[in-house]
Amino acid sequence: MTRKDFLLIAIVYVFIAITYFIAIAIDNGTNPNYLTITLNFSLKAILTLPIWFLLFKQLDDQPLWKKVLIHLIVLPLFAVVWAKVYYPLCEELGLFYVKGARQIWDYYITGLFYIIQFGIFHIYDYYSKMRTKDLVIAEQNQMRLQSELSALKAQLNPHFLYNVFNTINASIPPSAEKTRNMIAKLSDLFRYQLKASRAELVPLRDELEFVTKYLDLEKERFGNRLSYKISVDEDIQSALIPPLIIQPIVENSVKHGISPLITGGEMMVSIRKGAEGLQVEVSDTGSGIDLESKEDVFTKGVGLSNTHERLEKMYGHGLELSHNEPSGLVVRFSVNLRGHN
Repeated sequence: MTRKDFLLIAIVYVFIAITYFIAIAIDNGTNPNYLTITLNFSLKAILTLPIWFLLFKQLDDQPLWKKVLIHLIVLPLFAVVWAKVYYPLCEELGLFYVKGARQIWDYYITGLFYIIQFGIFHIYDYYSKMRTKDLVIAEQNQMRLQSELSALKAQLNPHFLYNVFNTINASIPPSAEKTRNMIAKLSDLFRYQLKASRAELVPLRDELEFVTKYLDLEKERFGNRLSYKISVDEDIQSALIPPLIIQPIVENSVKHGISPLITGGEMMVSIRKGAEGLQVEVSDTGSGIDLESKEDVFTKGVGLSNTHERLEKMYGHGLELSHNEPSGLVVRFSVNLRGHN
């Protein structure tokens, strides 16, 4: 429970206790016992806390109709349990309490109190969630604006390099076919980056083509020390995903997982359609990391930290890291399916 939550509950209880005090004073013509009122609302608070924790912590993501159903079951239990504890305590402490047929009003007031307090709690919870949602949307818009500005600033250099690579490629003799292919792939990488800087979502096939060309160029550098496989369901090739979301993970695996090993390693990119969208997994047989300090991975590496943050902002969850067997690292994340039936 946060400080604001506690303050809200305290304010609600003080307000209702004061109004209850005034109502009793008017009804009896005398000032009621302060200890009686304190005991009354202390019991209500004790009974409220587990219900509040259940509804707003354990079942916070459940729809409102389910919570209302729980209220309909819990409300009479709340009133009965309160009465079964409150009346014996008053008797034990010698405090005044309503007896006989008038006790029905205690049950009625307790039920009404339950409805009022949880009505206020639900309104506050809804307001807090809407405020948080608005802040997230505002932050996403700010990040998008900054990204667009950065893309505009960076367009000149990649576009210039893209044209230069094409010019160099045209000047290489046909006999140097391998070199021509490498420059063509590098040129394609720059072209895709230019396209990605202007798009929020791209087809999965385009992203995988970009990753494949990147790995082909890295394989030219590492030779037999690097091998890779890409496994993806054919029926999801047209699904839309954020651009440049897989390549930073692949690059991290090559740079920090496979590159340090003399024997190199293998990388596997697997993408499947799951219940929650596209399930993306990038695994390697490299040196791995210490998962106890995995948060350091998101702070030290710019590529992974940016990818983790982008996923959290867009989908509410970031990258998941785990050990690969017998060695290496597995990075998983999921994206909602869009542009795909």
